Amino acid sequence: MFKKVLIAEDMDFINSGIKSQLTDLGIPEIQYVQYCDEAFLKLKSAHLNNEPFDLLISDLSFDEDYLKQKITSGDDLIKAVRNEFPNLKIIVFSVEEKEYRIQTLFNEHKINGYVWKSREGLRELKNAIQKIFSSESIYISPQVAGAMSKSKAIEIADYDIFLIECLSKGHLQEEISDILKEKNWSPTSISTIEKRLKFLKEHFNANNPTHLVSIAKDLGLV
Repeated sequence: MFKKVLIAEDMDFINSGIKSQLTDLGIPEIQYVQYCDEAFLKLKSAHLNNEPFDLLISDLSFDEDYLKQKITSGDDLIKAVRNEFPNLKIIVFSVEEKEYRIQTLFNEHKINGYVWKSREGLRELKNAIQKIFSSESIYISPQVAGAMSKSKAIEIADYDIFLIECLSKGHLQEEISDILKEKNWSPTSISTIEKRLKFLKEHFNANNPTHLVSIAKDLGLV
């Protein structure tokens, strides 16, 4: 079983519930934090001291307060952690059920498990921990497992999401082209942007750019 686990969760009562399940599994060292920045620093510090964590359990949503954070969401935390520690096991424990967001966590950030917070969520989390410890299989809650079906896969890239985000901020295609050039992203031509936005509108059955942004928000893309 895992020897050292870090919990990133900003609700004390949920932290306590998770810790109880980990204790039942006989995990000797359990630490928890309420901020993403602190979680990342703890993981880095433990690695530098040759006392790395075996598992990260993280929520996706963290409430803002008086302490400013560089990493403000579980998604960004997981992205940063995966870049720094490619072999660390990661389980998400969240109420999020938007298909695209879950797909991204598995397909791009290579999480090992996704447990949906519910009445049985803590018990299910215990099962997920046991499964990913004893095998290389992933775990996903039955309630959201449909997000990973091939028929529902949304094959779009960060470039596409950026285009939609620009639309949501009211930028015209000419302005989007200039922004892409500043960021050294390609392609930057207005004709390519126009074609890609047309593809996205057709892909999501959107009637116009405003409708596309609305659908993207509903799916959790932006």
